[in-house]
Amino acid sequence: MRSARFNDLLAGTAVAFALALGPAGVGTALAAAEPAPATTASVPENAAAPAAAKDDAAPAAATPATESQSKPEPAATAPATTPAAAKPAAATQPEPTQPEPIQPAATAAQPAATTPAAAASEPAQPAAAAAATPATPPSADAALADRIRDQFQTGKFDRILGGKKERAAVEAFYAARQFAPLWVTDGAMNARAKAVAAYLGGVAADGLEPADYPIPDLKAGPEALAEAEMRLTDTVLTYARHAEGGRVHYSRVSSDIEYTLSRPEPAQVLAKLADTKDTAAALDSFEPPHAAYKALKAKLAEARAKIDANEKEEAVVRVPEGKLLRLGMEDDRVPLLRKRLKVTQDPDSRRYDEAVAGAVKAFQQGAGLTADGLLGANTLKRINGGTAHSRTNVIDTIVANMERWRWVPRNLGTTYVMVNIPDYTLRVMHDGKQVWKTNIVVGKPNLPTPLISAEMKYITVNPTWNVPPSIIQNEYLPALQQDPQAMERIGLKVEQRPDGTIRIYQPPGDRNALGRIRFNFPNKFLVYQHDTPDKNLFAHSKRAYSHGCMRVEDPLKYGEVLLGLALPNEHYTAERLRKMFGGSEININFPHTIPVHLTYQTAFVDDAGNLQLRDDVYGRDARLLAIMKGSDRKVADIAVERPRGSSAAPVKMPPGTFGGSQPAGGFFSGPSFFERLFGGGVSEQQPAPRPRNGMRQSAR
Repeated sequence: MRSARFNDLLAGTAVAFALALGPAGVGTALAAAEPAPATTASVPENAAAPAAAKDDAAPAAATPATESQSKPEPAATAPATTPAAAKPAAATQPEPTQPEPIQPAATAAQPAATTPAAAASEPAQPAAAAAATPATPPSADAALADRIRDQFQTGKFDRILGGKKERAAVEAFYAARQFAPLWVTDGAMNARAKAVAAYLGGVAADGLEPADYPIPDLKAGPEALAEAEMRLTDTVLTYARHAEGGRVHYSRVSSDIEYTLSRPEPAQVLAKLADTKDTAAALDSFEPPHAAYKALKAKLAEARAKIDANEKEEAVVRVPEGKLLRLGMEDDRVPLLRKRLKVTQDPDSRRYDEAVAGAVKAFQQGAGLTADGLLGANTLKRINGGTAHSRTNVIDTIVANMERWRWVPRNLGTTYVMVNIPDYTLRVMHDGKQVWKTNIVVGKPNLPTPLISAEMKYITVNPTWNVPPSIIQNEYLPALQQDPQAMERIGLKVEQRPDGTIRIYQPPGDRNALGRIRFNFPNKFLVYQHDTPDKNLFAHSKRAYSHGCMRVEDPLKYGEVLLGLALPNEHYTAERLRKMFGGSEININFPHTIPVHLTYQTAFVDDAGNLQLRDDVYGRDARLLAIMKGSDRKVADIAVERPRGSSAAPVKMPPGTFGGSQPAGGFFSGPSFFERLFGGGVSEQQPAPRPRNGMRQSAR
């Protein structure tokens, strides 16, 4: 007891002496007080003392006597981690009767590590920290983040990710999260990645090919994991791009298709998946939201289930339509024909040889057809399953239509017009319900109605028909070469502007090719919807007769329906529109545009829930499916340049060819431009030839 009191007295004296010397003497004074605890504590306890004193000095000062009495007991049990290690320093606190000297001492204990005098006690602090919190190596995720950062900087991911813009977006996303992996946790595929893998394994339900979205194998090591991380990122981005905008870009199918595609931003795709609690739902959100698409998806599942249940045999090979084939010809379809008819000789040959012709002839005999060995339309139809839509072809047709829905705007509009070209119909929709439906005439197979989405802005009553440049170039100029008065006889007028541009037009009237009303939605293809004097064509079940525009069976009712939605307070009716007929154009402008969607639906689900199939009148299905199944399908979502058609380019002739001092439609005297261009011409003595068969006002 006397020894303990002596030690306490010695410690107090040392502190008081340190305070008198100032901060520089604190370290020396504390060191002088160390021998006393050394007689009762082990070396490790001494080593931990300075660090513990820094944290616990104030609480120890509140109970100096108790701590002094209990020192020996904790020192024997936990020298490196228990508060007993701090107690020698706490014991140096002066008696409570000296508050003024004590306060500076407590304050000085906090910054002691930063003063030169305290340096002697600092080396013991890491030892105490190591004992309290054992050092751990960097986590696997931290090492992987470092490797991801390095490989972005060195450009190693350039060969994995897409174009420069996409790489920059992906790098920005990872940089914002300190390059932490999205799919890997502790060196293994995390729950998010597993959910992605499960979802992509089932994308056949949406008409996609699971093999196009590979899931990388995870291998040990930061470098291999970094590559796997980025490959899965690329897979997810590829899927999102295909699901939302199509795995085949429309430009690869035809030059008369143009949509503004929805393409998801890479950073937004990754952020959505990083933040979601439902990975499958997040991925599914990239698929088209249209009710028509979802109905086709359900029918696709039904069609596949029927094949699985009822047709266990190998799926039938379908040979695309095309020109008639005879012995000796070559064609890309011949290898498919060999496979379909099981001609094993030269399976890859494109030549329609005797083996193929013999197989076709044998098939014709068995099918009750004329056995001539020629592959014509009827024979091909029977070879492909007897009807235009065998079960396997139904699946392909549904898949092709689901793909085209990816091109259509995701928001069709509250009020919109939906044209289905192969169905030859037009529907007006409002708030998701059909308001009205009518029949239409569409473009010929060689002059197809384009696939577009545009905005209807106004209706024209008593329209003037300005003949499109393509009709002027391809039909009317050759007719004028034969008969300079041909246009006048069918009610058309010809003008030539000073720059040489040719204008052929038809004034308003009952004979006008556009009828009495036109529906205008400006577009690059110069097509529109209009009335027609040729009402008899609507009696036909297949109505592909126009130059690309759509002729409406009941245009006045169509106008009434549209104006009732666009201008409900004006109370337009079909009869009111009829009373506006006359010799001058009248435009009725919409306060808000109405979207018009020209679509190509050879498969759709009707209001009764039944799958409806239509003929591939323009061959769009065949072309699209060939791309989807071809060797270029992995790059098919990239647009291709196509030469712009001449339909919108004005037709020009040397000035003076038409017009001048002559009435509109007349020629100058002397040799005409056509005589100079083609040689010879129509002389005054020769009777003017009659127009070609079928020459008439060719409405669009």
